[in-house]
Amino acid sequence: MTNARELFLYRREGTYIPRIAAVHDLCGYGKCSLGVAIPVLSAAGCDVCPVPTSLFSAHTKFPTFYMHDTTSMLDGYLDAWSEVGIGLDAVYSGFLGSAGQVGAIQRIYADHPQALRIVDPVMGDGGAKYPTYTDEMCAAMAALVDGADLLTPNLTEASILTGVDYQGQDVTDEFVRENMRRLLDMGAKNVVIKGISRGDGKIRNYLAGSDVAFEEVAAEQLPYMLHGTGDLYASALLAAVMAGKSLYESVTFAGRLVRDAMVITRDQPDFELRGVSFESVLGEVTGLV
Repeated sequence: MTNARELFLYRREGTYIPRIAAVHDLCGYGKCSLGVAIPVLSAAGCDVCPVPTSLFSAHTKFPTFYMHDTTSMLDGYLDAWSEVGIGLDAVYSGFLGSAGQVGAIQRIYADHPQALRIVDPVMGDGGAKYPTYTDEMCAAMAALVDGADLLTPNLTEASILTGVDYQGQDVTDEFVRENMRRLLDMGAKNVVIKGISRGDGKIRNYLAGSDVAFEEVAAEQLPYMLHGTGDLYASALLAAVMAGKSLYESVTFAGRLVRDAMVITRDQPDFELRGVSFESVLGEVTGLV
């Protein structure tokens, strides 16, 4: 069994800039998805190639939002990529606009079989699905678990994927282990379950893999919640991975970056609804490389 401190999912070589397909939605207002992934991964010296799954006026915590599902354009979009001959080092997927978009992601996998597969199965939080998600979409998302080099669900998403009943955020190590075991049995190679809170001032994230021992990584928990922290965490985690850091170092870095961004966010207007402000901490990401 490998220690997560010794597991490197990507080896950065010289001045090479890795290329990442970021398959997420794009929000005009609010901190999430491509609005987070592009700047964070770019700060880590990565070439981010967006594949927009939907366009939103604002994220779905706002009482009113407009959504445009991009499913109908993805075949043509990816056809053009194939004709150009784009090479990819990683495929990073998140929020989907429809169940049919899973097929588009699987097409990218087939076209780039050597690329790392990072799946943030964005479907819900707090025990509930996001308002645009259907049972069909959740079932389709499960198809991306098999073969994922790194899967990063929160407890709600782990519950949806595994069928284990959601029990809140204050759960035991054994409960997390059971979810981990099921996700690994579904074909994930490495899993990070994020956001375990036991009311002791720490936010816990757990990692395990098919050949990686179960381990806890804790960070300071601040006394307020913000939209977009899961997206920032997953993007920061991938940024560290693509900078050549170990899985353990990457999980640790992501937790620290989210905490630092949350501290700054508290001083911004309408911060609880708008979401996590990360711009001032991008220097920490640049420092990875």
